[in-house]
This record gives sequence, C-alpha cells and structure tokens, in this order.
Amino acid sequence: MCYFFAFGIDLQSLFAHLIKIFTTFAHQKKIRMVHLDKQQAQERYNTMDSIGFIQWVTDGYLAAIGGALTAENMEMLSAEQHAVLCYRYVLDEVMEGGFIQLILNGFAPYVLEGPFPMVVKKEWGSVEGQEKIMKDFSKLLYAAKSEYHKHQEELSQDMSDEDFMALYEQLEELNELGDDFLDEHQEEVSPAVAKMIVENLEVYV
Repeated sequence: MCYFFAFGIDLQSLFAHLIKIFTTFAHQKKIRMVHLDKQQAQERYNTMDSIGFIQWVTDGYLAAIGGALTAENMEMLSAEQHAVLCYRYVLDEVMEGGFIQLILNGFAPYVLEGPFPMVVKKEWGSVEGQEKIMKDFSKLLYAAKSEYHKHQEELSQDMSDEDFMALYEQLEELNELGDDFLDEHQEEVSPAVAKMIVENLEVYV
C-alpha cells in the first residue's frame, strides 16, 4: 500500500477523510473544528505580514491536534481549516523548492489530489474582490496536479540528492510552475487568504 509519508496516513484513509470533511463543507453543515483565540488572531493580523499570520494560524491548528495530521485527528479540523493548512504547505514547500519539493516531501495527495484546488476555485474564488486571483491560482494548482500525474513514476522513485536536483532540469514545466507561484501568485494570494481569515474569524479560528 502506498503511504502519504508526510503524515503517516495511507492514501485510502486520507481521501476518505477529506471527502467526508469537504462534503460536509459543501452542504454547509457544522462539524468539529479547532478554536484559537480570536482577539489574539486580530492582533496578530494587525502586526504581522500575511505569510507570518497564516503560519501563526496554522501553527495553532497543528498544535491543537497534537503536532501533525493523522487519520485519527483529521476531523478535528474543519474543511475551511484544512484548506488554509493546505495553503500553508504550499507556502512552506513551493517557496523553498517548488512543486517538486512539495511532491517529494509527500504533500501532493493532501494538497493536489485532495479537494483543495476545487475549494480555491469555488469557495475562495467566490469571495468578492478575489475572484480572478483565486481562479488563476486554482489553474496553477490544477496544472501542477497534471504534471504530477504525468511524471508520477519519476517522482516516486528513491533518489539521491543529485537525482533530486536533476529533476529541476528534467521536469522543466513542473519547475516553472513553482516559479510562477512565486512570481505571479503568492504576493496576491497570501494577503487575500489572510484577509479572508481575519474577516471570518468564527469560521477559521
């Protein structure tokens, strides 16, 4: 069986949990969620940059569920919180090593294969003023997902550090998508996500 090694969750369990959580989201039902200090969240938003704020919020999520996602604690986060956590992993991984690093570090099933690209397009993209920003970002995520599927065999092999670095030349289109996130998306998406959180604290914290 294939394992989503970043969290120690087998893929069948991962998808079953995500589908349940995001289906609940789609029907607007209440489910369990992690709660953070809303006043502190507002203060942090006022004093931090958008990336720092998103990291602070998601650090709170992870601390509340024991430090890492597992099959047992995934439902402690709401669908909205899962979406923000997915974006946190995009920031952490893609800003450092592109989508290639995100995939090789085991985040593709959670970020690319799960409902996150759809949520960016349908839910985040429905917020007034950020329709185009999120539509364009969702296209980037779907493109990265397509490249992941196309090169899944190469990306799933054991490899040395040299092999890893060689992927950036071999998988040029996937590498360029990471550059596109940095150059064309991050500076607009991150402030929009941070603003969405602080304007809907009852939903996200």
